[in-house]
Amino acid sequence: MPARRRPRSLLAAATLVAAVATTGSLTYSLVLGYPPCELCWYQRILMYPLVGVLAYAWYTEDYGVYRLVLPFCAGGIALAAYQSYLQRVAGGTCTLGGCAAIHVRPVTIPNQSLVAFCLIALGMVVLAVRGRRA
Repeated sequence: MPARRRPRSLLAAATLVAAVATTGSLTYSLVLGYPPCELCWYQRILMYPLVGVLAYAWYTEDYGVYRLVLPFCAGGIALAAYQSYLQRVAGGTCTLGGCAAIHVRPVTIPNQSLVAFCLIALGMVVLAVRGRRA
């Protein structure tokens, strides 16, 4: 694969992860009826814009987008990790709602959010490192 295509593939993969996470969160709340807690709302605030930002970066081949995306991911990782921690310590419930108690096999909703933010962040770090090498 040509070197020029690889960064674009990273943007496409990150866009896909953000889109799946957004679709999943909307499915949990609107279709399955799981009410999001306060921490989930904050994670949504950080995830939803990433779909558009990453898709636009993919379309325009803007490989410097990691500067915008990484702060969103850092906040999302912190919130999701904290909510996952609450889940473990509080015996399966979140003190701010209850969605952490909902297990969607094999992991809970906050764990899924944590994985999504970590995958996007990893893609952006790789994009940043490759950009510095070029």
